[in-house]
Amino acid sequence: MRDSFRGKRLVEVVIDIPFALPTIVAGLVLLTLYGPRSPVGVNWYATTRGVILALLFVTLPFVLRTVQPVLIGLDREVEEAAASLGASRFTTFRRIILPAILPAIAGGAALAFARAMGEYGSVVLISGGLQFKTEISSMYVYSQIENDQLAAAAATATALLAISLVVIGLFDVVQRWAARHG
Repeated sequence: MRDSFRGKRLVEVVIDIPFALPTIVAGLVLLTLYGPRSPVGVNWYATTRGVILALLFVTLPFVLRTVQPVLIGLDREVEEAAASLGASRFTTFRRIILPAILPAIAGGAALAFARAMGEYGSVVLISGGLQFKTEISSMYVYSQIENDQLAAAAATATALLAISLVVIGLFDVVQRWAARHG
């Protein structure tokens, strides 16, 4: 958030809440707000939407806090020059701002992905843990350990590790490419 506006500090506090909140508390809050007895009239309990909401709640701050300093550091004069040369706001964003913040977006996305791969607390309550529907990988590994299926848990954990390494590697490649070509 580059610009100042009324309530900016409140928005920043809301963005930072997932960093300070224990994830099981986040899950309880999400279940309270978006569960069967929702005060906002939205029931996303045991749905893919609920899982996505929980994961976004705990991971989006990583992307926002990674991109924010880069966005603040951008030279506004370059944007103003583009506008004075007739570039639309969209063209200015696409050709000037996006290339500059793309490495930060990739870095934040890598952090968010890493956090999402290991997330348990915020998802366990809202997801309902429905097997093959809303059960996430960390819940599956935990259930395998509880059922004394250590080989299955280890195999799943190994597959998750391999996927994580590949995805984090891809984010690194994108980040380096964007830094060279931005």
